[in-house]
Amino acid sequence: MKNNFKILFGTLSVLFFATSCEQEFLDQTPTGAVITSEQLGEGIELNPKLGEATLTGLYATMFTTGTGGIGGAYDFGHKAHDIWGDMLSGDMALTLSTYGWYRSDITEFQAPTDFTRSNNYMVWRYHFRIINLANLVIESLGGSDFVPESQDAKNSMGQALAMRAYGYFYLSQYMINDVEASWQSATLPIYTTPGFEGAARSTTKEVYEFMENDLTKAIEYLDGYSRPTKTQIDKPIAQTLLAYVLGSRRDRWSDVVSLTTSALAGSSASPMTTDDSINGILGGFNDVNSQSWMWGVDLNADIGLGLTSWWGKMDYFSYSYAAYGDNKGMDSGLYESMKPDDVRRGQFYNVPGRNYLQPLFKFYDSDRVPQGTSTIVKADYIYMRYEEPMLLRIEALAQSGQEGQAKSSLKDFVATRVSDTSYIDALSGAALLNEIQLQTRLEFWGEGKSYLAMKRFKSTYTRGDNHVSFPGTTYSYNDERLTFEIPLQEIQNNLNINDQN
Repeated sequence: MKNNFKILFGTLSVLFFATSCEQEFLDQTPTGAVITSEQLGEGIELNPKLGEATLTGLYATMFTTGTGGIGGAYDFGHKAHDIWGDMLSGDMALTLSTYGWYRSDITEFQAPTDFTRSNNYMVWRYHFRIINLANLVIESLGGSDFVPESQDAKNSMGQALAMRAYGYFYLSQYMINDVEASWQSATLPIYTTPGFEGAARSTTKEVYEFMENDLTKAIEYLDGYSRPTKTQIDKPIAQTLLAYVLGSRRDRWSDVVSLTTSALAGSSASPMTTDDSINGILGGFNDVNSQSWMWGVDLNADIGLGLTSWWGKMDYFSYSYAAYGDNKGMDSGLYESMKPDDVRRGQFYNVPGRNYLQPLFKFYDSDRVPQGTSTIVKADYIYMRYEEPMLLRIEALAQSGQEGQAKSSLKDFVATRVSDTSYIDALSGAALLNEIQLQTRLEFWGEGKSYLAMKRFKSTYTRGDNHVSFPGTTYSYNDERLTFEIPLQEIQNNLNINDQN
C-alpha cells in the first residue's frame, strides 16, 4: 500500500488536485490536464485498475496537506479536523501556547464565529473536496442511480458512496448547531455530480435522507468485499458511519443497535487490550496493523508528512510543535473523573509542570525519543477502531430503553479498564447515559470523537483549569462558538447559497 501511494502522487496528482487549486471554490472551468468523469469511465472500462487508483486518490485526500484549500500548519486532512473537534468540545486542552497554533482561532473561538477566517473555510473546502472526488468516481461508474453489475464496480461504487456520505456527515456536525432544531431549515447544498454548479442549500432533513440513502446502498454493494488494506472502506465501516449518522439524529436508536451489532460481527478487528500496547497502558496508536483498528492509513517517509501533520501537532516524541511548546493535554476535570485504577490514567503524564496531562503514553512515535529526531512522519493515522461501534451500540441500547443489555455490555467493556464495575448496576436513565458518555470521552480522547459525542448527547461541558484560554467556561453542544459558518468564499461565488431548494 505504501508503494501504491507513492505511485499515486507521481501519476494522479493532476487528476484530483488541479481541479480545485484556485480560491474560487465554484470555478466550473478548471484549467490544467483534468480528467472528466466520462474519460475516467472509459478508462475504467479499458483498465479496471484505474478505478482502484482513483479511489486511492480519494483516500489520499484524507491525509494530504493542503486539501483544505488554505495550506499552512493546520491543513492536513481528516486528522486536522479531529483536533479542532476535540478542542472545541473542551476535552482537549491547549495547556501551553508558545507558537500560538490553535489559540485564537480554535480555543478562543474566532474561526467558528467569523465566516471570513480561512480556518472556517478549511472545514467547508476539505469536506466538499471529498464529496466532489467521490462524485467523480460515482459518475464514472454510471451515476448515483445506476446499479452496477460487476462485483468490482459494486465495490468501487460502495466505497465512493460511503465517502460522499462521510463528507456530508462531518459537514453536518461541524456546520449545523443542532440537527433536530434545524431539521426543516436550509443548511447545506447537495451535489450529486462532479463540479459545483452553485446549488442552493437543502434542508437538514434532505441532507440526512441523502446520507442514509448513500450509506444504505454502500452497505449493499460492499457485502462480501475483502479490501486489500485498512485504508479502504468496507461493509463494517459503512455500517458504523450510518450508525453515526442515525445516532446524530437521536431518533433511530433501534437501527443504530442493528447496524453496530452487524458491524462488530463483520469486522476482522477486535478490542484493544493491555497486551496490545507497551507496559499495559493502551498506548502507541502508531501502527495500522493494531488489532483494534478498523480504518486507517499506513504512512511512511515516501509520503513526506512532517511538521504539518497530526503527529506534528500532538506527539511529544515527534520533532514538531507538541514537543516544543504548543502542548495539548487532557482536560483536567475529565482526567479527574477517571477511577483511580483506570488503566487509561497511565496514558497521560500526571506530574505538574510543562508536560502536565500530555498524552505521552497514549500517542507516540515508535522510537519514543523525547522531542524527536526526525522531521518525517512514519507513524500511521487512525480513523476508526473497534471500540467505536461497541460503545455506540451500548449508547443506542440505553437510548432505546434496553437498559439491561446496555449495562451488561457496558460492564464488559469497563472491566477491561478498571477492576470494579459494580457501580454500574445501580445506574439507570440519565445516570446511565452520563456514564456511557464519560466512557466514550475517556476511551477516544484525542481521536476526534468527543465533539461528535457532545452533540449526540446534547451535553454541556465546563473547561478545566489547565486550559490556556477561558478556563472554567461552560458551554453547550449547540453554542454558536462550537459550530463553523458558511465561509465568505462560498457566499461570494455561489449566488444561490442563501436560497432554499
